[in-house]
Amino acid sequence: MPTPADNPVTAEKAALGRRLFLDPILSRDRSVSCSTCHDPQQGFTDDLSQAKGVFGRVGTRRSPKLINRGYGRSFFWDGRIQTLEEQVLQPVINSLEMDLTLPEAVDRLRADDRYSKDFGAVFGDEPNQDDLARALSSYVRTILSGDSRYDRYVAGDAAALSEQEKLGLKVFREKGNCVTCHMGPNLTDERFHNTGVGYKNGRFSDEGRFVVTEKEEDRGAFKTPTLRDAALTPPYMHDGSLATLDDVVDSYDDGGIPNPNLDSEISRLNLSDDEKAALVAFLEALNGKLREGL
Repeated sequence: MPTPADNPVTAEKAALGRRLFLDPILSRDRSVSCSTCHDPQQGFTDDLSQAKGVFGRVGTRRSPKLINRGYGRSFFWDGRIQTLEEQVLQPVINSLEMDLTLPEAVDRLRADDRYSKDFGAVFGDEPNQDDLARALSSYVRTILSGDSRYDRYVAGDAAALSEQEKLGLKVFREKGNCVTCHMGPNLTDERFHNTGVGYKNGRFSDEGRFVVTEKEEDRGAFKTPTLRDAALTPPYMHDGSLATLDDVVDSYDDGGIPNPNLDSEISRLNLSDDEKAALVAFLEALNGKLREGL
C-alpha cells in the first residue's frame, strides 16, 4: 500500500485514528462521527442515498465506502482530493457533514485530557491539524477487505465459485465488459466515467468530475468504485439512485442513460435473464473478510 514517508502506519497511530473516527467530538453538535456515514457494520458506508450530517443536514451524494481506500489515487466521487491525509479532514469542515473549523476541532482535542495525553504519546506533541490527519488516515489505511470466494477461485481453488458464479465471472469479463472499468485486484480503475446516472431533461443534477476539471468531456463523470463487498452496500451509484444489484445490472444492460458525454465503453448488452442472474451471483461472491485496525 502506498504510504507517505512522513506518515508510516503504526498500531498506535491507527488506534488513535480509530477512536477519532468513532468519536462525535469532531462535529459541531457532537452528534455525528466519521462512522455515522462510514459504518463499520455496513461496509464502511451507510444505507442512505445522500449522506446526512449535523442538524439533519442532507449532503449531495452517497457516502463512498472506505474499504481498501488506502490504495486510492484520488478521493471523493469527483476525485477532487489527491491524498488521504487531506481527504480525512474534508468531512470535518464541510457544513453539510460535521461543520467544524479545523482550529475548533484542534481546540476540542486539546481540551480533552485523554486526547492530549494520547497525541503526546503517539506524536510527541499536543493535538494539531497535521497529526489529526495522520492519525485518521492511518486508521483508514487499515480498513481492508479481501479473501473473497472470487479471490480464492483466481488463486486456484476451482470449487470456490458455483457454476452460476463462474458464468457470472465470464459475463463480467466478456459480454458484460465490466472488467474494462472494474479491473485489477481492487476491481476499480480509479478513473472517471459517465454512465448517464443523474441525467434528465437535458442536464445532469450533479456534474461530477467537470466541477473539478472544467473539461466538457468530464461532465457527468464519476469515479469507479471498488466492487468488493458490493452486495453489502446498497444503494448504488453516486446518488444512490439504484436500489439493488439487479437494478445496477439492468441499467448497464440497457446501455446506461444516453447523453452527450456517455462513456464510449457503455452500450446495450442484451444479456439474458440467466446471464443477469449469474452476474449478480458473481458480484455477491466478491464479499470478503473485512478487517480494520492493526
